Amino acid sequence: MTRLFSSFALIALFAGQPVTAEQRAVVVELYTSQGCSSCPPADAMFKELSNRDDVIAIALHVDYWDYIGWKDAFGNPAHSARQRAYAHAGRRNTIYTPEIIVNGQTDIVGAKPMALSKAIAEHKVQKRQASLTVARSGGNLRIAVAADTVLKGPFDIHVLGLTPTATTQITRGENRGKTIDYSNIAHSWAIVGQWDGTSAMSLDVAAPKDDPAVVLIQHAGAGPIIAAARVD
Repeated sequence: MTRLFSSFALIALFAGQPVTAEQRAVVVELYTSQGCSSCPPADAMFKELSNRDDVIAIALHVDYWDYIGWKDAFGNPAHSARQRAYAHAGRRNTIYTPEIIVNGQTDIVGAKPMALSKAIAEHKVQKRQASLTVARSGGNLRIAVAADTVLKGPFDIHVLGLTPTATTQITRGENRGKTIDYSNIAHSWAIVGQWDGTSAMSLDVAAPKDDPAVVLIQHAGAGPIIAAARVD
């Protein structure tokens, strides 16, 4: 699945337009694996994407390729389960890597910068449905969410930590001999509560160590993500 990226495609994807009052951060999830020979181009694309202020980029390493010779150092069966939940919600019969999910709704197969750029642009201009604020307070996160329109819940409140960067030398499997840089690797993912989508809600939860933290407000059952915030 390796592809050559055109200059136009890269410019479109990584331009990093400033976020206005009518725009909000778009959540981009990359499902990847160190044991997948098609994943390095997507990992490289994702590394550049993670520098954008208008995108919350999250790399979820799956575990289902570990049997072919290399165990992914960041692989987690919970990530594979989340990907399967998306497939079920979207009535797709298979899961694969690399796969990108934008705001819990748009599915993109492989490293396709133009398709990803288009999806991000479309989601950025959608009307905001909820306001979300997240702040660190000691070792906790203070989360507040309120509806901007009529919503039908329930919504799950997800909290996760991100390892900003890591480098792995792969000595076995399909990517043996490669040294790959990874960005925004998800860890310590948890659902910390539910919101009904009507009354404003606030809660304090334990922060994921000293790493950057991400909070997602997502329709229960792997539905659309309606609000997201990152705190470093």
